[in-house]
Amino acid sequence: MFSPLNALLGLFSRDMSIDLGTATILVLVRGQGIVINEPSVVAIEKKTRKVLAIGSEAKEMIGRTPASIVAIRPLRDGVISDFDVTEKMLHYFINKAHEHTHMPLPRPRVVVGIPSGVTEVEKRAVHDACLSAGAREAYLIEEPIAAAIGAGLPITESVGSMIVDIGGGTTEVAVIALGGIVVSRSIRIAGDEMDEEIIQYARQKYKLLIGERMAERTKIAIGSAYPLSEEKTMTIYGRNLITGLPQAIEVSSVEIREALAGSLNIIIATVKESIDATPPELVADLMEQGIALAGGASQLQGMAERLTQETKMRVYVADDPVTCVVRGAGQVLEHLDALHKVLVSAQRGRGVR
Repeated sequence: MFSPLNALLGLFSRDMSIDLGTATILVLVRGQGIVINEPSVVAIEKKTRKVLAIGSEAKEMIGRTPASIVAIRPLRDGVISDFDVTEKMLHYFINKAHEHTHMPLPRPRVVVGIPSGVTEVEKRAVHDACLSAGAREAYLIEEPIAAAIGAGLPITESVGSMIVDIGGGTTEVAVIALGGIVVSRSIRIAGDEMDEEIIQYARQKYKLLIGERMAERTKIAIGSAYPLSEEKTMTIYGRNLITGLPQAIEVSSVEIREALAGSLNIIIATVKESIDATPPELVADLMEQGIALAGGASQLQGMAERLTQETKMRVYVADDPVTCVVRGAGQVLEHLDALHKVLVSAQRGRGVR
């Protein structure tokens, strides 16, 4: 698999790592850093299935398109829900990343982060989509491993490390030692579910219908997992379900914390369950090392404090948590011979030999 020819091509191609997230797609080009950070959204024409816009431009269309155009997320809960659209999206971003080189180059090798709980069929779908989109070779890496590498955890050492990666569609919890996952949990509850809970809260308490973007803005601005030193308020806008007219309501961070309680409790329970399943020797390591948080939704205010209180361990947010997966996968590309054992096979689901 790692032939001299591949090594030679690797010197000239712009190999890339991809965090194929439910909410955001990030692409890192070797030697250039992160060149793409855009929403995983595609606008298509309903009848013809023609792609009209991808990424940031497509996200602007959510909730604002005519009936003939629909803005969709081809990835749901961290996996491909629409293969054809995902392939077109990957093709677009791989080509866009290659444009940064300003010269014709061999097709790239690609390392893609996938949730640890995906099926063999889902692994194959991601692998095939990358090849169809123009990759010379496609490798898969479980997101917790990639996030741990990106967070700077010593995953290849005998000491135990724990990562909690809270993204848009999935929350990945893993205890890692000697380059392998000792304990892992993957749940399809994360940032998107939090947004949905805010939508349902506004609907039930205030009879106010708000959109996904309004819910996300509210979560980022005043959402929290732990009481704030100074509670906040903000105005949310939507449509009154009784009158059908536009309405503005002021909500507090206390209310939004109440709205998010369901998702947060499940994430906390999953972390505790993972710790409970961890061998005692590694638990001792975790108590010394602490638990690292990665992923966009890990930035929810008070998340680290809440988990610290619940687990009785130090919990901290990694540097630049949004990019941990793509940076970790990029490090694997840089040291493919040394780190290839952390990759998974689309055929077997085991380390690539």
